[in-house]
Amino acid sequence: MIHLRGHHLFCLLGYRGMGYSPEYVRNMTKIHQMLRNNPKTWIKIVNGPDHLCDKFPLTEEYHCENPNIYDRDAAILAKMNLEIGQVLKWEEIESRISTHIASSDIQVVCETCTWRSLGVCEEGIDEIHQGKGLREIH
Repeated sequence: MIHLRGHHLFCLLGYRGMGYSPEYVRNMTKIHQMLRNNPKTWIKIVNGPDHLCDKFPLTEEYHCENPNIYDRDAAILAKMNLEIGQVLKWEEIESRISTHIASSDIQVVCETCTWRSLGVCEEGIDEIHQGKGLREIH
């Protein structure tokens, strides 16, 4: 079972193999591809640092505990009608994204995210709407 916080549900959609450090990228790629290849993987929604935060580099400012990150998590979970502690399969998360999320939501709920300007999260949401699932990362 993979533990994920609210905003990382969107980060996985926009993930294109970039990250904060080589170790972070390896970890995120592993989790991303696991979900891509097995959408029946169980996910537990957690409050705060998750399995992606586990590999955040010690050389960077650790933002995983910042209040604005918790606010972003809460906003995304509310839009998707998800709760802390809930356990569901990744394919169910994709289904909720298709039902409850528009790509334009990124501009609002992820307004302060430094990765937002790349536009990859909107692409990821659009691809979920098209039934494509997560992209393969090379």
